[in-house]
Amino acid sequence: MSKKVTKAVFPVAGLGTRFLPATKSIPKEIMTLVDRPLIQYAIDEARAAGIKEFIFVTSRGKGALEDYFDHAPHIEQELKKKGKDDLLEILKGTNMESGAIAYVRQHKALGLGHAVWCASRLIGNEPFAVILPDDVIAAETPCLQQMVEAHAETGGNMVAAMEVPAEKASAYGLLDVSEDMGSMVRVKGMVEKPKPEDAPSNLAVIGRYILTPKVLRNLNKKQAGAGGEIQLTDAIAQEIAASNDVYGYRFRGQRFDCGSKAGFLQATVAFGLAREELHDEFSQYLQEMAAIQKAAQ
Repeated sequence: MSKKVTKAVFPVAGLGTRFLPATKSIPKEIMTLVDRPLIQYAIDEARAAGIKEFIFVTSRGKGALEDYFDHAPHIEQELKKKGKDDLLEILKGTNMESGAIAYVRQHKALGLGHAVWCASRLIGNEPFAVILPDDVIAAETPCLQQMVEAHAETGGNMVAAMEVPAEKASAYGLLDVSEDMGSMVRVKGMVEKPKPEDAPSNLAVIGRYILTPKVLRNLNKKQAGAGGEIQLTDAIAQEIAASNDVYGYRFRGQRFDCGSKAGFLQATVAFGLAREELHDEFSQYLQEMAAIQKAAQ
């Protein structure tokens, strides 16, 4: 049995330049998908997986992100006074208790691997999860929970993986598979954003990881990889040669890339339609828009 995963790292230091000018004043992670910030989806997923300690790797200008998880006594009192108990419960779900959350700064944008390394002193010598809030996953069983359950049997390092179209594969870190076991694959290599002719597969790594402390030691070497940045996939790949304990997990669910405008809009439609109180009105509007577009062609 593998040691239980109770800590998660959330790399949120990026500037969110693809969403300017909105991100001039608010962190990208606070942008709302229907009525909840992206970061709340990530936190809820982590909680469902049994995560107890939340480590945020931030940068200058992320004060609103820190404030989001604080208690808001004035709003809570107003909701109590007006008897809005449902809203009060929703608000309480955004609170973090003292000691459960920590913030570390990434002073230079040196890559995802460097961001994870920044949290190493808070992780210690135990397995930990990494969640990228840009990747929002709609799933009956939350993605990280699926992975934690699988990791309890395998141990080692595990990355969430999904099939991507061959023409888009070069935008991802890709897995070179030595053994395909269905939902799980054993990995013999990882390549970050290869040229199309060098792609070992179309099985891409997306923003969920369960890692061993050995990966942090690899990151401590601070070796630059693709794009001149310190790549997390490079540090994980080193464990393949050293321990042969890297697995890819084909999660059950649909991933939305909310780091892109198109992906954010697609997620808004999908999550909006999934809400019972919004479905009928929103669905009718989308049908009307589709009809107007068709008529205009």
